[in-house]
Amino acid sequence: MHKTKETMREVIFAMLPVVAVVTILQISMLHLPWEVMWRFLSGAVMVGGGLFLFLLGVQIGILPMGEMIGAALARQGKLWLLVFFGFILGFVVTVAEPNVRVLALQVNLVSGGAISRSVLVYAIALGLGIFVALAMLRTIFNVPLVYLLVSGYGLIFAIAAFAPPHFIPVSFDAGGVTTGPMAVPFILALGVGVAAVLGGKRTTADRFGLVALAYIGPVLAVLLLGVIYR
Repeated sequence: MHKTKETMREVIFAMLPVVAVVTILQISMLHLPWEVMWRFLSGAVMVGGGLFLFLLGVQIGILPMGEMIGAALARQGKLWLLVFFGFILGFVVTVAEPNVRVLALQVNLVSGGAISRSVLVYAIALGLGIFVALAMLRTIFNVPLVYLLVSGYGLIFAIAAFAPPHFIPVSFDAGGVTTGPMAVPFILALGVGVAAVLGGKRTTADRFGLVALAYIGPVLAVLLLGVIYR
């Protein structure tokens, strides 16, 4: 019950400023038809309700399940198992990410169908899955995050030199939409579960940085897709 009230309070405080600013603009400057304003208000209520249910679902199911999966895989003591399922979970959670679907739809419309929606979605999912697997390796072998970030972004800029110019902004957008409301909670929880089982002082920092690494994968995947399409 306490969790429900806290989540409701968070949603209200998140939505209220947006509604207040739009209402003030409507009264003082915009003077749009009130039919449009009522549609905005009703839409805000529906978005708030959906956000409340989503956050509640994340807290009740996704976060605990992600932590338990990460902990269970780490307890097996098999490197290949942790890396394999890190890749699989990263892949499937990206395919389920609604933001990725929106991006793929927009790119498909703008390109006139030249870039298939399914190809883009699966390329992004493949990139994120690979880098979630690398994040698992980084946690196990205690590789400093800065080395992976510098190497990853160096590779991004190197490949960007050969990719078509219109693929570059799409690739960075792909990284942004992938680290969205579906993927981030699960990836973070997975890393927390793995780090908690490994134990030791070094794992405190290892609980973080997974999303930063996950961002790199889709960017690289789309840039490589651009090189292929070229």
